[in-house]
Amino acid sequence: MPWTDLLVQQLTDPFRIGLIVALMLTAVRTQAVTGTIVPLLAGLLFVAVIIPTTLGPPGGAGLWPAVATGLVANAILLAVVLALRALVLRRRG
Repeated sequence: MPWTDLLVQQLTDPFRIGLIVALMLTAVRTQAVTGTIVPLLAGLLFVAVIIPTTLGPPGGAGLWPAVATGLVANAILLAVVLALRALVLRRRG
């Protein structure tokens, strides 16, 4: 499976999207105690590894290509979620 197909498949995975949204919400709630960057990076890595190891690599891809592509997909999704959060906070005033 080409990496672009793997990336698109992971970007549209509702389970992955939900985990990334939950990661962002948890990081925001615990920001005063744990900081921001390290928990987000650890969460991105955790989600990238846990999905292919528990559910199997998507599309018959190997484990490591699925994890590497998952890291990229997670980073993209987190950037979108954080941008949406910033928009909402800016609109609220």
